[in-house]
Amino acid sequence: MELDDKVWGFFQEHLGYTDEEMALFRKDPKNEEILSKAPDLMNKTIIAEVVESHGCNSGHKVGTRFTFDGAGNLITKLNPGRICVHALSAFSPCIYVANELYYAGVDPNETRFKRVGCFDVGVRCGGWGHIVMELKVEDRRKETG
Repeated sequence: MELDDKVWGFFQEHLGYTDEEMALFRKDPKNEEILSKAPDLMNKTIIAEVVESHGCNSGHKVGTRFTFDGAGNLITKLNPGRICVHALSAFSPCIYVANELYYAGVDPNETRFKRVGCFDVGVRCGGWGHIVMELKVEDRRKETG
């Protein structure tokens, strides 16, 4: 799919690229492919759902959901008031994988290893608590902004 100049112009402004940087960006064929699929991905919501929790200092319990847009941006109005940075950093690779699979034409929900845990090892191993989160990609609902 060939993108029109309006799309390229939008992304140049959005990313703050100079004309020289935009020429480099456009030269890479994968960028056109990704941008052609981006609108569909923006109709998705990426969820990190807590599926195990014990002793979490931030209070994340089973069922807690961290909600991101299709690009991996945290949608703050749909998330808990307190979010542990270590939980988010542990989940970051899942967002990358979900995006990469989507761009490759594979349903990200088919990921074989879709669970990650925060790096705190829990009280039995000298830490405080531990949570495990699972990746889910859903169709975007109106309230996700």
